[in-house]
Amino acid sequence: MKTAISLPDDVFRAAERHAKRMGKTRSRLYAEALAEYLARHTPDEVTETMNRVVDALGGPPPDPFVSAGARRTLERIEW
Repeated sequence: MKTAISLPDDVFRAAERHAKRMGKTRSRLYAEALAEYLARHTPDEVTETMNRVVDALGGPPPDPFVSAGARRTLERIEW
């Protein structure tokens, strides 16, 4: 998919330098950067990742009261 975006000049120049250093095309750099941003800022994916870590670590079953309190707290926090 092709798209056009506007970037501040300094960000564009920094991205160009970085792409050249890494041996990547500009398109590849932007695609990877956007994919990383989305992975970090998509709540469902963050939750799924955290759940996989907890599952891998094992441990006692969660306490329903603690889980409910933690869920309410996390819902109020801006990520």
